[in-house]
Amino acid sequence: MVTLFLTLLGLIVFEIVSSIDNAVVNAEVLATMKSKKAKRFFLTWGILFAIFVVRGFLPSLIVFLANPSIGVFGALGAMWQSSAMVTEAVEAAAPTIMMAGGMFLLLLWMYWLFMEDKKIGFPFEWHIQNYGAVWFYSVATILLVGVLVEINNLVIEKPMHLALATAVGFSAFFITQGFKDNAEKMEERLIASGEKSAMSDWAKVFFLEVTDLAFSIDGVVGAFAFTTVVPLILVGNGIGAIVVRQLTISNVDRIRSYAYLKNGAMYSIGFLGAVMMFEGFGVSLPAWISPIVTMTLVGYFFLKLVAENKMKGNDERASISI
Repeated sequence: MVTLFLTLLGLIVFEIVSSIDNAVVNAEVLATMKSKKAKRFFLTWGILFAIFVVRGFLPSLIVFLANPSIGVFGALGAMWQSSAMVTEAVEAAAPTIMMAGGMFLLLLWMYWLFMEDKKIGFPFEWHIQNYGAVWFYSVATILLVGVLVEINNLVIEKPMHLALATAVGFSAFFITQGFKDNAEKMEERLIASGEKSAMSDWAKVFFLEVTDLAFSIDGVVGAFAFTTVVPLILVGNGIGAIVVRQLTISNVDRIRSYAYLKNGAMYSIGFLGAVMMFEGFGVSLPAWISPIVTMTLVGYFFLKLVAENKMKGNDERASISI
């Protein structure tokens, strides 16, 4: 029960902090919409889509792609049941899922570390960011080659399954990153044009749902580092998605004040990627390690955020008194 509670709590925390960017995009695009009906639709029916379709369908799709023998209905049934057949099928597909997911998450973490503008959490990030593109593409290719070499050295029956999973994770990262980059550019154009945008409010709702799908892949893939039980992933990620929707209703500046939580999310993603990669190679790790480390990293940056906000508050009071 303790492990189950930690896993569920870890899933919720991870889903929330990994979706901060999504909440910012949602809030800023919603601010450009005139139709209250469209806004209400996104904030009510949209949450059902986010939970049951995105965070319910994606884990089942991953399970099916990793083990097609389970069948489409068997993969969908994994959301609602825990039969022995489904459990065995998911466990059989676990190494493939872990290898693909581990590669995906490690690339996601490295892209953030080397390429993205960020609120600096550790001093070494300044030096890394100065050589962003060179470091990222070099390390990404070395990582791919290194993993494939290690897979080739494994004494297993079908090493090509793991090699293919690694290539799928590598490709999935660049495809989804392309969608995210395009979504960010569209968001900038929508915000710049404001309510004068040529895009209708209902088209914006569709845009937000598609964007939510692209941003949700990180959380869904990372969830498999916590557990391979799909119903538990659905519950944990679903609760996190509801919290993110509540953040969307909040002020955008308030959401942006949580900037350090993005650092916690990305370092958690890097750690979870490493965990999944180890498990893909057959290294068994304790079930509690993923939620404990995730909550520790997020907690560290949350305390860092609180300390910085407190310092800003003291500076503002000092300037007013002067």
